[in-house]
Amino acid sequence: MAAGKVDKIETERTVSDLEAELRQLREDVAKLTEQLARTGQHGYGAARRAASEGLDQLRAQGEAAVEGLKGNARDIEDQIALKVREKPITSLAIAAGIGYFFALISRR
Repeated sequence: MAAGKVDKIETERTVSDLEAELRQLREDVAKLTEQLARTGQHGYGAARRAASEGLDQLRAQGEAAVEGLKGNARDIEDQIALKVREKPITSLAIAAGIGYFFALISRR
């Protein structure tokens, strides 16, 4: 009978130990879940900031490219205006020739 009582006490300890470990495990899982949720939110925020910064860089590069093209177009326009002032009759003949060429193409 003493051996049965000892086994019962050990079983009760084992059950209470298991219950305590289960409680601790639940608490740990809850903390881990909370931590993962915070990490996910942080990761989302970091990804959003990185995307925003990338967009800003692309916008700045696009604006710089447009400004460069505008500058080139102004330079070409200035060169054409200069050539027309230097040789107005030649420029008029070239313009007439180009107009005639486009008229021929558009008839077909």
